Amino acid sequence: MRDGHPSGGGRERPGAPQPRPQSLLLAFFGDHVLEEGPLGVYSGSVIDVLGRAGIGEQAVRSTLTRMVGRGLLQRQREGRRMYFGLTPHATQILHDGRRRVWTASAVNDDWDGIWTLFGFSLPDAWQRRRHDLRSRLAWSGFGPLYSGLWVAPGRVDVSETVAELGIAAHVKVFHARADEATDIAVMVRESWDLEAIAARYRSFEERWGGHVDRHPDDALATRLCLVAEWLRAIRTDPRLPARHLPADWPARSAEETFRRLADRTGDAARRMAAELLETTPLRSL
Repeated sequence: MRDGHPSGGGRERPGAPQPRPQSLLLAFFGDHVLEEGPLGVYSGSVIDVLGRAGIGEQAVRSTLTRMVGRGLLQRQREGRRMYFGLTPHATQILHDGRRRVWTASAVNDDWDGIWTLFGFSLPDAWQRRRHDLRSRLAWSGFGPLYSGLWVAPGRVDVSETVAELGIAAHVKVFHARADEATDIAVMVRESWDLEAIAARYRSFEERWGGHVDRHPDDALATRLCLVAEWLRAIRTDPRLPARHLPADWPARSAEETFRRLADRTGDAARRMAAELLETTPLRSL
């Protein structure tokens, strides 16, 4: 990996997770564009920034094109230059991701005992919609009790997902407490892959826990990689009640590492971005 990515002796650790270009691009737009209003960023600026994180020009260009095709970015030409900005859909995704990264703790110490139950029965022909629903439920913290009944800790608002997928007539949603006959610890182990969730936190901690600021001039790239890898660690974590998790649950230590490094790199990364980025006001879609 090029400078800016933490690694022992300046080299990538074997088996260390390589953030995907799209993950880095979303981290980039979330950190440096989302709160600045409807702005388009010159493609050359994006290539420069991601190049610092070890992503080649061709990979950046092809990822930008794919993200336009997926409705995440919009293109705007100014003379001979191409600018890329967020679509309303991507803006919504990044605001949600921003809340998950910067506001919600990875450790749920204040659970009130309430669960959200989401039951659904979709027509057999709706395979794609069923896949999208399960993906969105997982992102929202749900795990499967049974194939058509999913559960999440806390009061989870699923109205937007239901409306966007057009499945209101096929779902039932309840908020409830578990009866004493329910062994919640067993239910948690059966409904979520705790080892896989914990492994992502341990991987993050192994990668960043001993980080020394070896590249002080590359705070921007370091922070992009840090945020992208943290989002990877938390994206499928349902924030299960801490009281029902193993005593050595690694999320707490990993989050402390993330917050410490995010605080250390924040100001310098913003200064570098301000110097490097060429932007233009974005016209409405």
